Amino acid sequence: MKVSVIGAGNMGSGFVKQFSSAGHTVQIASRTIDKAEALARLYPNTAAVATGPAAADADVIVLAVGYGDVADALTALGDVSEKIIVDVSNPLTADYMGLSIGHSTSAGEEIARLAPRSKVVKAFNTLFAEVLRDGPAFANGAVAPVFYAGDDPAAKAKVAALIESIGFTPVDAGELKNARYLEPLAGLNVFFGYGAGLGIGIAPAWISR
Repeated sequence: MKVSVIGAGNMGSGFVKQFSSAGHTVQIASRTIDKAEALARLYPNTAAVATGPAAADADVIVLAVGYGDVADALTALGDVSEKIIVDVSNPLTADYMGLSIGHSTSAGEEIARLAPRSKVVKAFNTLFAEVLRDGPAFANGAVAPVFYAGDDPAAKAKVAALIESIGFTPVDAGELKNARYLEPLAGLNVFFGYGAGLGIGIAPAWISR
């Protein structure tokens, strides 16, 4: 696939590493073009581009920016009609110990409202950047799941294939409104990682008999 990663921070860098390693063609857009260019030099099949052109021919657009920066990123992308947009954000409060929105909406749903003709899929928001960067396998043999939710079946299938291509286990979490559950789950993961001192090499998972 041709994947456009919007953002060259910790999550963006992890996506570029994983997608490049899986053989995808990766475009990187960032508010600072120098940062995108430096990241592109690290991996094959990658290129730094301006944010606007990043949407034009992408199969999937990954918004690897914080929730507070999403609106500006979408404005810079321009026309994203019919494009698949992966939202990885969590609407965390300044101290990272709560959510700024929830119950009746979610970051995923708000992004869908900002880009109503796109196909938004919530995914990857329950992973720490370090887990994304280092890959899905844990020392105990477990493979980290990536929960994904959306309203367009074809878009969800493409995102699931993208998740699987980089070695994570895709887990269908239903409609986009279920981002209201996934975002608090990410908040709990942040608590365990930082508040409870378990560190950032962790990921939530469901175990079935």
